[in-house]
Amino acid sequence: MKYTEEHEWLRTEGDLVVVGITEHAATQLGDVVFVELPDTGTEVAAGDEAVVIESVKAASDILAPVAGEIVEVNAALADNPGLVNEDPTGAAWFFKMKVADPSVIDGFMDEAAYKAMID
Repeated sequence: MKYTEEHEWLRTEGDLVVVGITEHAATQLGDVVFVELPDTGTEVAAGDEAVVIESVKAASDILAPVAGEIVEVNAALADNPGLVNEDPTGAAWFFKMKVADPSVIDGFMDEAAYKAMID
């Protein structure tokens, strides 16, 4: 996995990149009560709003960490947004995307660098 300064994680699965938020981010949000996912087929640029997440504390935008096309969303989150708190780096992924330039993934932090950042 790779990590962004905005507390997102990225995992490569074949030619797709899976995106979610870290356990640290989920903890900071508190209990998640609503997740609005993008439509499949949506083209996003790095930094575009991709997901809206609401918790008991606040509403937050999750940004696309890289440019590409959203090819799959995690529909389970619509019915069970609490998955974000229960399993943020597993079952609670937000979307999968076909990335315009897969080499950009290498520029994100590894786990050690991310842990150093949040400490």
